[in-house]
This record gives sequence, structure tokens and C-alpha cells, in this order.
Amino acid sequence: MVTTETPLPDSRTEPDGSAVIRVLSYNVRSLRDDTEALARVIRACAPDLVCVQEAPRFFRWRKAAARLAAMTDLVILSGGATAAGPLLLCSLRATVESTEDILLPLTPGQHRRGLATAVVRVAGTRIGVLSCHLGLQREERRAQAEMVLDRVDAMDVPHAVVAGDLNDVPEGSAFRRLAGRLQDCRTVRPWGGELTFPPGAPRKRIDAVFATDGIEVLGCGVPEGLPGVTGADLRAATDHLPVLAALRVPAGD
Repeated sequence: MVTTETPLPDSRTEPDGSAVIRVLSYNVRSLRDDTEALARVIRACAPDLVCVQEAPRFFRWRKAAARLAAMTDLVILSGGATAAGPLLLCSLRATVESTEDILLPLTPGQHRRGLATAVVRVAGTRIGVLSCHLGLQREERRAQAEMVLDRVDAMDVPHAVVAGDLNDVPEGSAFRRLAGRLQDCRTVRPWGGELTFPPGAPRKRIDAVFATDGIEVLGCGVPEGLPGVTGADLRAATDHLPVLAALRVPAGD
């Protein structure tokens, strides 16, 4: 197991008005695994923003999402079934400006995909947030990556964070397209573990956090070795490992 060499910065507002935020990306497999372990991992990460993939989408999905939020001391921003699986959670540090759930064009024979998006303010700074779960087919993923970037542009914010399960590795076309426009936070400032799937013996990095250029990456990776996060919980929580990033966002106007 890879361990953290230096502590990941905690969330805080700096004297100059900039905001250090923690962003977590996590595929929760419709909460079909050990939800207590999942909640322990999320709480230990102490995130300001959580980009969830594969949130419950069917019977009583809102109740399931609300239970996850309550178990992790967070609140629901947007998403769930209305975004075909992506969900956004946040801490009380974030003030919500707007939200929008977007369904992407359906590829015949494939699952419906969507985006959960929001604009929030943290310490007065406007930040766009987007959670995505790209498709299984190469061409579908590439097209969806373009739609993600189009949506970032449409949010018209000074800073944005994109996170999700890309179903693609860094060498893949969809991953490279996103990393060509946005900072791949793990590449910029590696911290913690690298590979995210499967959790027991990970072989691939298919989950990632991206940020626009004005954001400073302070560290990003699988939170192995983070106080409160155990290997047993990571393996029991779901079928992906989470990605946690600490980011410094410049002060707002």
C-alpha cells in the first residue's frame, strides 16, 4: 500500500482570502456494499465537495441519497436519478448558487449517462463543480468528454472542478481530452495511492479529479494512509477506490 509522505492540507480560508478545499470523487456502486465502511471513508476524508458516481437511481433513490448525506455529515447539492447516477454532496462550508442535472444523449444498447453540476461559493469564491461517469465504449466516452468540457465552459465560472469515473485510463482518448484542457490533479501533485480499480488489487487508474488552470493543486490520490481510512474499509465500501484532492482556489472578487 502506498502511504502519504506529507499530510494533505486541511480545508481552510487563508489570510489572503484564498480557499483550500478538499474534493472527493467516489463511485459508490448504488450503495450495494458496506455503507458503514463507505461513510467512515468519506468522513475521514473531510471533503468540502463530493462527486459521487453510481448513486442509487431507482426505488426510493432520494431516501438513499439523503441517508448517505446524513451518515457523512454532508448535504445534497444535485444529481442522483435525475442525472442518471452522478450526485454532488457538499459540506456546510459551500454556499449553493445554482444546480443543474443534465442527461447526455443515449447510446443504443448502453446505459443512460448524465452530469450533476453546481456552482457554489466557498469563502466568497465561485466554483463550478461537475460529477461524471463516462460510458463503456471508446467513441461514446470521447464524445461525452467533449460534452463535459462544453458544460464547464457553459457554467461561466472563474474556477471549476471536474471529477468522476472515466472508464478510461490516462492513455485513453477521453482521459487525454480532459487532461488536455484541465489539470489532471494526480499528475500535477501526486499524493497517496494512484490506482483506483478494482479495490482489492487495483490495476487501473480510471477515476480522477481535474481542475481549471487557476486552481493550485496541493495533493491528489487515493487516501491510503489517511488517518481514519483503513484498507478493510476501502475494500468493503464499494468496487472503486476514492480519489481525494486538496486544492487552493484564489480569492473571489
